Amino acid sequence: MMKLRAILIMTVYAILVTFASVWMAKQSYSWFPPEASAESKLLDDLFSLFTGLGTFVYLGVIGPFIYSLVFHRASKYDTSDAPPIEGNTWLEIIWTAMPLVLVLTLAFVSYRTYEKMSIRGPMELVHLHVPQVMEPAYAEPFDSTPQQQIQDAVEVAPIEQIDVMAKQWAWVFHYPEQDITSTELHLPVDRRIRFTLRSEDVLHGFYIPAFRLSQYVVPKQDINFELTPIKMGTYRLRDSMYSGTYFAANQTDVVVQSPSDYQQWLADAATQTPSAAFNQAAYEYDQTSERGAGNTKDKVAVRGWATIPPAPPPVVNYAPKHKPDSPAI
Repeated sequence: MMKLRAILIMTVYAILVTFASVWMAKQSYSWFPPEASAESKLLDDLFSLFTGLGTFVYLGVIGPFIYSLVFHRASKYDTSDAPPIEGNTWLEIIWTAMPLVLVLTLAFVSYRTYEKMSIRGPMELVHLHVPQVMEPAYAEPFDSTPQQQIQDAVEVAPIEQIDVMAKQWAWVFHYPEQDITSTELHLPVDRRIRFTLRSEDVLHGFYIPAFRLSQYVVPKQDINFELTPIKMGTYRLRDSMYSGTYFAANQTDVVVQSPSDYQQWLADAATQTPSAAFNQAAYEYDQTSERGAGNTKDKVAVRGWATIPPAPPPVVNYAPKHKPDSPAI
């Protein structure tokens, strides 16, 4: 009778744990910014899988542990040894094989996901057989109808080429067809975008959280990087690598627009006379220098430590007006 009751309790608990794990996996999608690129669904699905399995394993372990602690603990003054339990070969095989299969499965799914996203790492560049210009990094199309419709549209429309220059500490975007430069990234929705990433000085990280994609920008290398924006709005581009003192200020807005609004923005930007853009890093550096923090030659002492002066503010056709920290995602 006791054994049957334990089996029923564990069965009911396993069902509850399964429902809780599925619920938690679905909730994980709300922890991220909105899926603003076709590639973001790949990473969100992977994270949801890990969240669900992690919840199942955690509750599956902690539940029986608490149950045993409450109902099978020794009495207050019982200091005797527990009954000896001999090894169970099948049980040992099961609790060894299950984690092994689980880990290998997760490793395979993770590998396939990142293979589809084709995110390049800096170590690929240290080998002599790697060409100077890297192959494009892109995500494979999905099977769902909306994503397939986007893919069909992308195949018809030409790929939009944008050159990206990262430096200490600014992002400069060049649209070669119109010969326009900007410190704010504008993209057409549902169009395939190819970035050519370059670094003027050190290692940077091209990271747009709403796109779920991060790509190293390596000095003296041109890295082609592709993605497809699918949701209009204003997002945030950040430097995900520590590139020096002011790297946290090395960020800007990413504006995803309708194709017509995008073309209008290009036309308006083409009429603008190039001028120096506001740069947060240069502004903070100048403010510190004016307070007499140190000399202004090669390095300057800022609050007691040495730092490298930012590059001069970039001269571009289009630069947004200076504003406080952006609410963009």
